Amino acid sequence: MRLQPPSFLLFLQMVLATAACAATALAHADDKVPVEKHQLGHPLPHEGPEPTPDNVVTENWNFFGQYTNVTQWNRRFRSPRPVIEDTKTFLPTPQRESTNDATFFIGLRLAPQTEFYINPEIDQGFGLSNAMGIAGYTSGTAYKLGQAKPYAKLQRAFVRHTVNLGGEVQALDSEANQLSGKRTADNLVFTVGKFSVVDIFDNNRYAHDPRGDFLNWSVLDSGAFDYAADAWGFTFGAAVEWNQGDWTWRNGVFNLSTVPGSTKFGFNFKQFELVTEVERRHQVGERSGAVKVLAFVNRGYMASYADAVQWGIQNAQTPDVEAVRKRASNPGAALIVEQELTPTLGMFVRASANSGKKETFDFTEITRSLVLGLSQNGAPWGRAQDTVGVAVVRNHLSKSGQAYFDRGGLGILIGEGYMPYAPEGIVESYYQWQLSKWLAVALNYQRVSKPGYNYERGPVHVGGLRVHAEF
Repeated sequence: MRLQPPSFLLFLQMVLATAACAATALAHADDKVPVEKHQLGHPLPHEGPEPTPDNVVTENWNFFGQYTNVTQWNRRFRSPRPVIEDTKTFLPTPQRESTNDATFFIGLRLAPQTEFYINPEIDQGFGLSNAMGIAGYTSGTAYKLGQAKPYAKLQRAFVRHTVNLGGEVQALDSEANQLSGKRTADNLVFTVGKFSVVDIFDNNRYAHDPRGDFLNWSVLDSGAFDYAADAWGFTFGAAVEWNQGDWTWRNGVFNLSTVPGSTKFGFNFKQFELVTEVERRHQVGERSGAVKVLAFVNRGYMASYADAVQWGIQNAQTPDVEAVRKRASNPGAALIVEQELTPTLGMFVRASANSGKKETFDFTEITRSLVLGLSQNGAPWGRAQDTVGVAVVRNHLSKSGQAYFDRGGLGILIGEGYMPYAPEGIVESYYQWQLSKWLAVALNYQRVSKPGYNYERGPVHVGGLRVHAEF
């Protein structure tokens, strides 16, 4: 594990210094009523009465924070060929790595229905094999660029404006990136700035938060949804959500990175992503659920796998996507389902696909993906705040993608110099103990068969320990 004590102490010093600066700035902003804090993505019950339109306090600002450590390890696994230098391979030797991140969620009300949020963050650490070699990568807290020393980034900075259209008046609780207040059930919500595409699209209440539920990339998000993002999962863009009764229609335009897999963005939006999603909420008896249909298209300078292979043949070289990039589009779609089965048990489905003809732009090399999962809280055994989850994943790569990687091509996450192809299979399970209102600990296990679609390698057994604290 690369994390050394001096680096960890420096990480803590940076966290405390950033928190102190933010708290000092907000302390003079306005007088406010203390608010409830929540498990990010998994709100905890209130100690007092639930907020209603009659008792909710309209906040002018709020401030939350979180810290998460994820440590993962894997055993030695079958890998008959030696690892080729300068490829993107999940190493077959035993490994242990940790990631640390601390985030501060600062919200300010600019006008009665307009809010501004910023999320400075401090990160440190590495994913196993530096987050390479598995298309459905094993940790949502491991970014594509690992770093031994802690560093600070502004991950989100956005404005949200709500237009009330009528209907029942609803109370909004005080949460990370949400000020308490009121709005009508029917509304338009506009979001502009820097944030993550999957903050708004492709949500699932059972599997979407690596700090509170599953860890695998292709469980947290639809695997074939190549959403615009930098190495940390964020981009610049705008979205509008129209909520009307049991329906929501979301639309967004987002900036793709300058070149596929880059950490940089241009600001002319010549390379962009368009996303639309329709959600229908429903009741099956007394059990709530939702169905979402998402479609997207990426438009920019990207390579066709077939063109890269042909270029390699003509030049007697390894296929090179950089040599054949041209302006093109890559479309895709996803189906997201969530459904309560009992008062304590829920199920979810994610099915996604893209054309498979073009190189991946910003997420991971998955052409088709299917995920089935269950989430159970611990009420039946007297631990109502605990959660146990299990998910099964099947990831596929297109024929043209297989040809590209088999001839030695490299992608964003995978590329071993050869590819005796087989679909990538993943099973993930976790148990999270809610030790207190502010502290949770989770054990995680993943079994990855045919990592990186390589029939000869694996299975990989990955254990994990997550510690999550918030205030």
